Amino acid sequence: MAEEIKVVVFKLAHEEYGIEVEKVKTIERMMPITRVPKTFTFIKGVVNLRGVVVPVMDLRGRFGLPEAEYDDQTRIIIVNTHEMEVGFIVDGASDVIDMNAEQIEAPPEVVGGVKAKYLRGVAKINDQRLLIMLNLAEVLNRDEIIKLEELEA
Repeated sequence: MAEEIKVVVFKLAHEEYGIEVEKVKTIERMMPITRVPKTFTFIKGVVNLRGVVVPVMDLRGRFGLPEAEYDDQTRIIIVNTHEMEVGFIVDGASDVIDMNAEQIEAPPEVVGGVKAKYLRGVAKINDQRLLIMLNLAEVLNRDEIIKLEELEA
């Protein structure tokens, strides 16, 4: 029997992405972000979320997509993985869906301009909707971020 999973759906540059609900702590409206010096451009800074300082990453920048103005649909998705909380700035968070883990297929090399290593796979929902599932371990890969930081220095 296939595993049922709940997925938070969000938008980024006209594409729909998904993160498993159990990895999402909360979804917040945009809030003031305190810039941290000497970080690379896709790390926008930190926010104070109910007394906890959380680093915030713009997923557009992380994926090498063009920047966009923040608006009233922009959200910060706070994820909790490997005992670390991180906020992802996304264009909008639309809904939570139930899906079958078997619906997730291996990702092609590039989807919507995003490299396959950042993707867990692509899910076909009702034969009319594609949902790009994130690989949080790679999105938050510290070794790669440190290498990028060295390149930018």
